[in-house]
Amino acid sequence: MKTRTNPPKLVTIAIILAAFAFLTGTATAQGAQVQGVINARSGSTMTVQSDSGNVTVLLSDNTQVEDVSGLFHARKKQMGVTALVPGLAVQVKGTYNSQNQLVADAVKFNGKSLQTATDIQAGVTPVEQQAQQQQQQITQQQAQIQQQQAQLQQEQKVQEEHAEEIAANKAAVAAVNKRFGELGDYNIWDEVTVYFGNGKVTVDPQYDSKLLALCQKAKTVTGYVIQVQGYASKVGSAALNQKLSQERAQNVIDILEQKGGIPLTNVLAPGAMGTSQQVASDATTEGQAENRRVVVRVLQNKGIAGT
Repeated sequence: MKTRTNPPKLVTIAIILAAFAFLTGTATAQGAQVQGVINARSGSTMTVQSDSGNVTVLLSDNTQVEDVSGLFHARKKQMGVTALVPGLAVQVKGTYNSQNQLVADAVKFNGKSLQTATDIQAGVTPVEQQAQQQQQQITQQQAQIQQQQAQLQQEQKVQEEHAEEIAANKAAVAAVNKRFGELGDYNIWDEVTVYFGNGKVTVDPQYDSKLLALCQKAKTVTGYVIQVQGYASKVGSAALNQKLSQERAQNVIDILEQKGGIPLTNVLAPGAMGTSQQVASDATTEGQAENRRVVVRVLQNKGIAGT
């Protein structure tokens, strides 16, 4: 009768190492975490620039987005994926798929970082046709300034009254020129401006056809994202105007999603721009009406466009 012998020590060590490797691999597959700054959004994906390089992050309707603020991140606010805009510092948790994309389970950021990202969002480049349209507008504004200057020469008594208006128009022209000089990472493929009545947030039905046409055009653009920014005139308190601009932007987003079939993963919407970037003087009712608006743009990352 043969007696059973114990496994050699080398076999035992090999079994232990294999078990450890299995457990380590399982732990690695369970989750990953990346910190960095969003430097691009394309469709339902975004690119995060981390210390180790760019990471492609895949977003979904199940991705939890939180604004964490205060000491030890004590205050948390659930946000939508629309808040994930280029320039925003984020922390992403998820798992990598077979394409080496980080499938995001949770994305966290600080509200101050969102405000900073919102402030730099003007860095988009229009396509050639829209650039020509903007240039025509600049030419028209310059012609208006020349007419006003001629009137000033003829009407010396009202020079001070016209000076402020002329300065505002010059500033508007300079602002447009400055904006085009700072454009960077995106092309604008389409743009619609929706105007609102004083104190109103409901979208007038007359804009439905324009917004739906924008949605259809967006779907023909590879890797498109839609930027939605709401504004208000300076009539009323700053808090009220901030609230109005937010609700106006959100109501436009609802139309894009519910009627236009645009997934929220393809929307960039800090939304509430308040009374920033006024396009007309609030000293007149006409100017106030121009400032009560929501601007909707179809954007494409220049890397995808090949420009």
